[in-house]
Amino acid sequence: MPCEGTRLRFPPCPTARTPFPLMPCAVVPGCRRLPRVGAQMTLAVGCCQAESGPRCGGLRQRRPRRPAGEPSRPSPPPRAWAPLEAPVGVWAPLASITLLSFASRFYRLSEPPHVCWDETHFGKMGSYYINRTFFFDVHPPLGKMLIGLAGYLSGYNGTFPFQKPGDRYGHHNYIGMRGFCAFLGSCLVPFAYLIVLELSKSLSAALLAASILIFDTGCITLSQYILLDPILMFFLMGAVLSMVKYNSCAVRPFSAPWWFWLSLTGVNLAGAIGVKFVGLFVVLLVGLNTVYDLWELLGDLSLSLVTLGKHLLARVFCLILLPLVLYTAQFAVHFAVLNKSGPGDGFFSSAFQSRLIGNNLHNVSVPEHLAYGSVITMKNLRMAGGYLHSHWHLYPEGVGARQQQVSVSLYHSLSLLPASDHLDPSCSVEFVRHGDVIRLEHKETSRNLHSHQHEAPMTRKHFQVTGYGINGTGDANDFWRIEVVGRKSGKRIKVLRSQIRLTHLATGCILGSSGKTLPKWGWEQVEVTCTPYVKETPNALWNVEDHINPKLPNISLDVLKPSFPEILLESHMVMIRGNSGLKPKENEVTSKPWHWPINYQGLRFSGVNETDYRVYLLGNPVVWWLNLVTIGLYLLMATCTIVAIKRGAQLTVEFKELSEVLLHSGGKIMLGWLLHYLPFFMMGRVLYFHHYFPAMLFSSMLTGITWDTLLKFCAGCLSCSMGKRVYTYGMLALMLLIVYSFYLFHPLSYGMVGPMASDPNSPMAGLRWLESWEF
Repeated sequence: MPCEGTRLRFPPCPTARTPFPLMPCAVVPGCRRLPRVGAQMTLAVGCCQAESGPRCGGLRQRRPRRPAGEPSRPSPPPRAWAPLEAPVGVWAPLASITLLSFASRFYRLSEPPHVCWDETHFGKMGSYYINRTFFFDVHPPLGKMLIGLAGYLSGYNGTFPFQKPGDRYGHHNYIGMRGFCAFLGSCLVPFAYLIVLELSKSLSAALLAASILIFDTGCITLSQYILLDPILMFFLMGAVLSMVKYNSCAVRPFSAPWWFWLSLTGVNLAGAIGVKFVGLFVVLLVGLNTVYDLWELLGDLSLSLVTLGKHLLARVFCLILLPLVLYTAQFAVHFAVLNKSGPGDGFFSSAFQSRLIGNNLHNVSVPEHLAYGSVITMKNLRMAGGYLHSHWHLYPEGVGARQQQVSVSLYHSLSLLPASDHLDPSCSVEFVRHGDVIRLEHKETSRNLHSHQHEAPMTRKHFQVTGYGINGTGDANDFWRIEVVGRKSGKRIKVLRSQIRLTHLATGCILGSSGKTLPKWGWEQVEVTCTPYVKETPNALWNVEDHINPKLPNISLDVLKPSFPEILLESHMVMIRGNSGLKPKENEVTSKPWHWPINYQGLRFSGVNETDYRVYLLGNPVVWWLNLVTIGLYLLMATCTIVAIKRGAQLTVEFKELSEVLLHSGGKIMLGWLLHYLPFFMMGRVLYFHHYFPAMLFSSMLTGITWDTLLKFCAGCLSCSMGKRVYTYGMLALMLLIVYSFYLFHPLSYGMVGPMASDPNSPMAGLRWLESWEF
């Protein structure tokens, strides 16, 4: 029925409940359509939305009639949630939660005044940077460099030894390094607030997510000590915040804010990878977001191919090239600062060590190419590999042939390359070349390097390696073919640089280090075997280090120093091997990935006994279990919403916007949680509880978005006044529950002295809800 000239009065706020799904009535500017007789009239639900909750008055007032001749103006689309434009409404809560965050992280920062947990590693590494002493760690250098810089700027002189947990700092200034980590840990809360606010446009959701992180005991504990985790999480959250900010600038591409946030995303990605390799997970998150953005742009037919090319190049520059340049620059600074020999030398090749001041290879002159009759040392290329070694002691009875022991040792052991039967006697010097068959004679005992088909002492199906013969006279099992990796036959062997492989001529096995430690009869040195399984592994590769031959001219090893790309590649290979080979220490508490979301087991940061000052890393149980429940709740809500949309359910504008927040914004956060959690199930290295905290940041933000959306859905199905009460009381109940649980468990973060929780007189009595908690 036409509606021209018809005027109707509608109540300001409907009180009738409307079943889901909803069919909004068509609204024409200046008039309203009357329902047909017998037809059901459906009113828009969700009319009670405000910035942080429901708003009353879902039906707008009729606009005044347009004067004749005035051009028509398009109607703005109806919005359920008003945009956050009031500066006070956004920035006042941000200031409040930032203040609370800093207060909770800096409270009792100096306690305890002794080394706690992994401070013994990362504090010591900060000292190494101050002293410019080279060391090895399985993580990239940025986090340790920043810790060292913070210590240096705060007056720490790098002399505290950081030997073991419990050592008292005394007069040494450690507050600067702890304060730096606490500062970055405090920034996680405002970052989470801004991320959730940008994604959901809901102040309540942002405040809920921020409150979870403020009052989580685990986040507080992890932020108060000299650790890499707060530094990693700072760059991780910075990358996510920058990503959502440049996404919000998509309507103004190539503007100054768009370039700023896109570039800042790349800077934060470089920072995250530069602290720990798990920073690659946020790189993957940003990468998937970028692919989605470009795919959407490709479908926009209003954009020319030139514009699409500009979008692609901008992202390649800011999100690939810029992070790579910054990441490489971190290693350049790392190598420039750590120029003195230190405890990390042995993990790297001889050529690498020749760069370090104080190393026995620094500024040394040796003959460049290997020749018959040279006295040499051979170093194994496995991580922390030692030198090919032998001594007068024999293998005991029952352990292969009772011949002279051969092993890998940290001490130099000299060998001799005697002349071969095929040498030209007229030549004063003949060089060893790729493919030559040689004998290696141990200089001190005059016995040849020998192998046979007796089984190795520790490694099954490998052959024993011994010293055999007298004054170079042995048998056919003393011959080895020397080969250089990646070289052609006839090429000379270079000291330091050539990676050589020794193949036993009689059996075809390859000389290598198994990495296993021999018993006391072998002086607990590393086993050397001859493996019949041909593999290109560092265990089976060697390089010549010391080289003495009076007949050859010496050259400075500076000529053979590796280039920056070579040492960059080598350092990454060593870090990757070190990461994969990490094993738990004695009496150390490890965990499995399925333990983490349920808060199954914590970590002792300080103290064990009743008289000790005890700090225990454990998440706020209410927060962590709320996050766990929320993940299931989100999957259920997202599934129902997707099914409803797929079935063609007609949603109101308000419910459409809520669905968009749930699926799009919540989906990004859910993807971040999955990327930072699931890969740990496939890792073979030792794992600890603190590895879950980056994923926990995403689950906390997801909790804020999910519960805010759920309460708004519920409020939309109720009357105005009832919906407001449900939303307000629901949010308030969640906040109070989080704060009260923090009140109960805060001694875990700030320290406990006295009876253990199992004692009825303990202040923590009754709070040991799981037997696996050890506080």
